[in-house]
Amino acid sequence: MVRAEEVQKILEGAFPGSWVSVDDMTGTGDHFEIVITSAVFRGQTLLEQHRQVQTALAGEMDKRIHAIKIKTRVP
Repeated sequence: MVRAEEVQKILEGAFPGSWVSVDDMTGTGDHFEIVITSAVFRGQTLLEQHRQVQTALAGEMDKRIHAIKIKTRVP
């Protein structure tokens, strides 16, 4: 189990200067909805953007996170 705040800190570290929101969708600490607005995503496909988020969470995805719903945006 991981808290939404922990996931948010990981993503804020991976995407500095970005707006990050993480919501625990089930209350069980293993299903999250993630919304990130970042200039880093400019010029990237949606698939590339989502892969960056998945890469940032790779250590947690292997251990404590079962599912994520990702929404990425460019400011």
